[in-house]
Amino acid sequence: MSAPSALIAIGGNALVLEGEAGSIVRQQERAASFAEQVAGLVADGWQVVVSHGNGPQVGYILRRGELVAPEAPIEGLPDLPLWLAVADSQGGIGHILTLEVDNALARRGVDQRAVTVLTHAEVDPADPAFDHLTKPIGSTMSADVARLRVSEAGWTVSETSDGVFRRVVSSPLPRDVLEATQIAALVRTGSVVIAGGGGGIPVVRDEDGWRSVDAVIDKDRLSALLAARIGLQTLVLVTGVDQVYVGFGTDRQRALDTIDAAEARDHLAAGEFPAGSMGPKIESALAFLDAGGEQAVITSIAALPEALRGRSGTRITRTGA
Repeated sequence: MSAPSALIAIGGNALVLEGEAGSIVRQQERAASFAEQVAGLVADGWQVVVSHGNGPQVGYILRRGELVAPEAPIEGLPDLPLWLAVADSQGGIGHILTLEVDNALARRGVDQRAVTVLTHAEVDPADPAFDHLTKPIGSTMSADVARLRVSEAGWTVSETSDGVFRRVVSSPLPRDVLEATQIAALVRTGSVVIAGGGGGIPVVRDEDGWRSVDAVIDKDRLSALLAARIGLQTLVLVTGVDQVYVGFGTDRQRALDTIDAAEARDHLAAGEFPAGSMGPKIESALAFLDAGGEQAVITSIAALPEALRGRSGTRITRTGA
């Protein structure tokens, strides 16, 4: 019997909590806690790929660039395009996760290593998302600060919750993962592969070859595509709740344990999963199943091990199995 396999997608806010000041030390501590869970799964025989978001982190990188911009011509500093900030965040978060997973594996006496793959995602240059900015990045801010950033820095901002604003950028759909073959080969060696960070570095292809474009791709959509491309059995989408609910916040609120793709589509069509919260995760889960995946699991970081044992989380299958 082949080893069970999963891609586990965590958000950038799994390392930086909403409203929290940026701290590399706290990000390392949270990465270490997550790495213990990954190492436990590997010790139990799982093949694991990890992807991560970068919303808070890429915003920090851009903001640092903006703050030093007045001095940039004097110091000879280059511009910092969004695509390069995505690449920077992918390398930085990948480095932190790689070290912590290696440490966790070593503590368990597991003779396997983690490796981070700089990952590029092909997008369509005509994707309408380039004209409709929706992807939140960076820190949260008040309405007053948001107005200041719009007027002084030319940001586009969106109210992500009541009275809370964040900067938004374009987020086109991924069409392909350029390093999928190499990632699959690393998985076969037993490596814990960290890939698709921040949804991948967005690129397009024209008559001159590949070129980078400014965007931040949704990491869940990229994760679904990557997991299917490399033939993994399970896609795990980590969120802030242990399970998915219908009727959330009402007297008919009900947790979903195991449902099939048809039921998930029915709930999605009925508006149970809003576009600003659970909707994209359900859509990503369905895309993975449509592409041949066996199951998608949506759960929290704390419930992750139990969810993969079928004792927690929401499991979505292709059929009513």
